[in-house]
Amino acid sequence: MLHTFELSTSRRDEIVDITPQVENWVRRSGVTNGLAFVYCPHTTAGIAINENADPDVKRDILMILDEVYPWTHPKYRHAEGNTAAHLKAITCGSSQTIIIENGRLVLGTWQGVYFCEFDGPRSRTVKVKVMEG
Repeated sequence: MLHTFELSTSRRDEIVDITPQVENWVRRSGVTNGLAFVYCPHTTAGIAINENADPDVKRDILMILDEVYPWTHPKYRHAEGNTAAHLKAITCGSSQTIIIENGRLVLGTWQGVYFCEFDGPRSRTVKVKVMEG
């Protein structure tokens, strides 16, 4: 089963908790044991799993990504001017695979699933594929 949902981001760089949307789709699918594939079909955004307890973690991640990939650089050549967003997205990755056990996502105590925006604000799409097995 494939589910698509939309979300809107409000800043250029933003990490949005999408765990509830993914959990909801797993519940609706009826799959009790299997896999959930969470995919971002955008070249300037990604999907990550990380700590979901302390909001400073998201801030720290974005801060370091900005230091590693500054928005402006004298050697960037991409005409759209968003090279940093592409670099951050490729570092983050476009998907995550999560085990489903007893109808629930198998995440660590502090983990959440995140949509990582690097070129917002925008309307974005996330795809979730749930498979029994």
